[in-house]
Amino acid sequence: MIGKEIRLERIIDRNTKRSVIIPMDHGFTLGQIEGLTDMTHIISEVSEGGANAIVLHKGMVKTGHRKHGKDIGLIVHLSASTSMNPDPNDKVLVCTVEEAIALGADAASIHINLGAPNESHMIESAGVISKECTRWGLPLLIMIYPRGKDISPTSPVSVGHCVRVAEELGADLIKTSYTGDIESFRRITQACSVPVLIAGGEKGGDLETLTTIRDAISAGASGVAMGRNSFQRPDPKRFVHSICNVVHYGVEPEKALVTK
Repeated sequence: MIGKEIRLERIIDRNTKRSVIIPMDHGFTLGQIEGLTDMTHIISEVSEGGANAIVLHKGMVKTGHRKHGKDIGLIVHLSASTSMNPDPNDKVLVCTVEEAIALGADAASIHINLGAPNESHMIESAGVISKECTRWGLPLLIMIYPRGKDISPTSPVSVGHCVRVAEELGADLIKTSYTGDIESFRRITQACSVPVLIAGGEKGGDLETLTTIRDAISAGASGVAMGRNSFQRPDPKRFVHSICNVVHYGVEPEKALVTK
């Protein structure tokens, strides 16, 4: 496990045991969206803001990772789908663990949608990737959500089930939806042996987003993995700094907002 432990220290703050991860894999799914048109610039912005790691697809690593500013952990995303697919929830493998290692990854990530028609295939793929990550000492982040017909995306039972599936597959980090309630989310984190991070979803208000993060941290979350809620801000560097204030230093949302 020593390889995983060394690499996890590049993603999780060794003092707070928490992490601020900025996923930037959305271009594959959604195209040339706001915030991700200049990858070199935005990677530098979130790095300077204090983020611990970013998530990129393999073809984007060359666009700016570690070229400018502070160092930042690299998580290479291994699965994908597009919004043009009749079933956007069907994630397939587009990269291997060995490719991720060759690119200099500190971790790999894979996406599972429980309740989607192709759930079984995604779970099977995650099992194979988990085995390879263990073989190579590469930490695995599993992004897992309840998604499907008549399934609530924030149901505590469904989110808890997602977390348990990821844990049983061998995840070293888990990204999932926040239930919206401190007590129900606390029961989920207490029943899990690995760090659980909350997803950001679509962009919300500054104070609203920071308050959600504060609540999730108080419920036992080990940090956040927020994409659009960070890189689509008018000043991403400043807002990522605000997120870090809440996650790593326990600053209240009103005081955490960094101003000029």
